[in-house]
Amino acid sequence: MGWSCRLSEAERHLTVAKEAGPRTAYAQAGVDVEAGERAVALMRAAVEATHGPAVIGGLGGFGGAIAIPAGYREPVLVSSTDGVGTKAAIAAALGRYDTIGRDLVAMCADDVVCSGAAPLFFLDYIAVGRLDPASVAELVASVAEGCREARCALLGGETAEHPGLMEPGVFDLAGCCTGIVERDRLIDESLARSGDAVLGLLASGLHSNGYSLVRSLLAEHDLNLAQPYQERLLLTLGEAPTSEALQAAPAEALMTLGEVLLTPTRIYAAAILDLRTALDEAGFELRGVAHITGGGLPGNAARMLPASLGVRLDPDRWPMPSVMRLFGALGGLEDDELRATFNGGLGMLAIVEPAARPSALAALARSGIESLVVGEVVETADLGGQRYTEGSLSSLTGRR
Repeated sequence: MGWSCRLSEAERHLTVAKEAGPRTAYAQAGVDVEAGERAVALMRAAVEATHGPAVIGGLGGFGGAIAIPAGYREPVLVSSTDGVGTKAAIAAALGRYDTIGRDLVAMCADDVVCSGAAPLFFLDYIAVGRLDPASVAELVASVAEGCREARCALLGGETAEHPGLMEPGVFDLAGCCTGIVERDRLIDESLARSGDAVLGLLASGLHSNGYSLVRSLLAEHDLNLAQPYQERLLLTLGEAPTSEALQAAPAEALMTLGEVLLTPTRIYAAAILDLRTALDEAGFELRGVAHITGGGLPGNAARMLPASLGVRLDPDRWPMPSVMRLFGALGGLEDDELRATFNGGLGMLAIVEPAARPSALAALARSGIESLVVGEVVETADLGGQRYTEGSLSSLTGRR
């Protein structure tokens, strides 16, 4: 039951039901069509709040329609699809659905913006074991909140009830974001130059990667998601590291372990677009962007560079979130493995020419994103053929 499709399918099923009589067989099989209709009514306002003038028509068609915004000479569409992985299991265990939709938008919209594309519209897919209208509506509302943050329309989606295949209370979600950019404004690996600065945009936590390991460690150590986070840190890390961690993130002192694990993925798309505008106005260019997701820093940093170039990052230049320290200690992981499994504390990397650093850092700060100079672009010949390495910086030493 989708809701471009969500509305149309629910309405269609209800119309058929009224004409053909009660669909008792379908209900007995576990599919509650009327619950789908209630979910549609609850989510309608949140969905429509993301629609701007480019969206054509209202909810209810078999597909959502949106116009290409005016002013483009040679528009290119860039799309990305992803899910939130097993972080959904944490949300299901806690019965909380008000944040994880933002994770979904972040995973897709922040991929799209790496090419310089502005997110245009988003589609979601939600699979549930049993359709609870309030929970699904809450989940879609969190997707809509993410779309507003990424400045794109929530154009359509699908909610599927899978009785027998999924247990009641279990859900999964995936999405697709499409963005738009002028062909001559595409960001690709050809723009970077040796000696360029690499900026690290700080993460809000684990984001949406590594949760299979997290859940394994939760089970292995029999951890309680309702346990106060400060208490868990003290038991695992000790007093001094806990005090330092909570000074850097004081709000976490009032949270439970489960709440920290559900901290939504930071959405960078709007900040990256504003950064590029600010650099353009200052006479500079944005030369590369990498979204740090699966594979961590080693697996993603080099994706914004040609084969002849690599990146050197200095981990001493940015903090690692306490939640990574916690699960690193529980799993016996060294810091380099944490940076390869999780994001290591950086949700996004951006490449700028050295002279652009002050302008870039100021622009990101105006967008509410804390960022630091964390690395440099280096010839792979100087890195022994490697595309990613860690260590002290040469050309940027002492300059943050």
